[in-house]
Amino acid sequence: MNTRAGQARSAAWLIAPALIVLAVVIGYPILRAIFLSFQADRMLDPATGVFVEGGFAGLDHYLYWLSNRCLSPSGTVSTCPPGILATDFWPAVRITLFFTVVTVTLETILGMFMALVMTREFRGRGFVRAAVLIPWAIPTAVTAKLWQFIFADRGIINSLFNTSISWTTDPWAARSAVIIADVWKTAPFMALLILAGLQMIPKDVYEAARVDGASRWQQFWQITMPLVKPALMVAVLFRTLDALRMYDLPVIMISASSNSPTATISQLVVEDMRQNNFNSASALSTLIFLLIFAVAFIMIRFLGADVSGQRGVKGRKVPGLAKRQQVTMKEEEVVA
Repeated sequence: MNTRAGQARSAAWLIAPALIVLAVVIGYPILRAIFLSFQADRMLDPATGVFVEGGFAGLDHYLYWLSNRCLSPSGTVSTCPPGILATDFWPAVRITLFFTVVTVTLETILGMFMALVMTREFRGRGFVRAAVLIPWAIPTAVTAKLWQFIFADRGIINSLFNTSISWTTDPWAARSAVIIADVWKTAPFMALLILAGLQMIPKDVYEAARVDGASRWQQFWQITMPLVKPALMVAVLFRTLDALRMYDLPVIMISASSNSPTATISQLVVEDMRQNNFNSASALSTLIFLLIFAVAFIMIRFLGADVSGQRGVKGRKVPGLAKRQQVTMKEEEVVA
């Protein structure tokens, strides 16, 4: 017992420096952003003509974003007029959630298909696995410029299909272009994580299912999906959190304007910082952090995303496996 306690203390001392560094690197920016979100932005003092610190602002910045509450020049509180950055908040939230749901769904389906293909044994499998990862390895800025060229007014898509779609100005066409580009780039990432889960499934499980007469469709739904679910949910979790922070792809492909049809909430943060409203941008960053934290909590708590890696094939009840083991034991008895 004392030996275990000593080992635990030694392990704690060994990992303490890394935990302290992580706390400083990760924790300080979060706490600093939360602190700044409750401070007013610098303002011009009309008496002296000098910029002064705003002081404590309370929840003003959060109400500015959530309820479009602005302070008029006369000092009264009213709804923000059109053109103010806060009026673009809820449209940006809807667009961000729309991008997240659509892209993650399509990437999960394509990633599963690619992972199922790559897990098979065939000549050139290593080359196929390497080729599939090329879109994911390309920097996002390069990907955005590539697809911007493809979706140009006289680009490859319009020339190939003899159309005149305004992919960069029409709202739904622009959103579709961003979705296509994002799915093309990130589906290989989903495939890589799902493939890792498929590699952990023992081949004996499928042999047992074939002995029971299960079809390939039954094997997929009753064996592959239940056993690959932990890896699949982790892939969906990572991709969802990444999609909620989408910024560079729509900015480079379509527009950096906050009222563009593809503007996301991350674009509003950058635009607010460009207007020197660092404290209100900190409040919006905090709202994004809370949104991402809530989504991660729901997926881990209720949807079965196993980020700890403790749940796997071991301990799961697999259809047909017990019967397969009985057949193997009978065969061994016959041979003996």
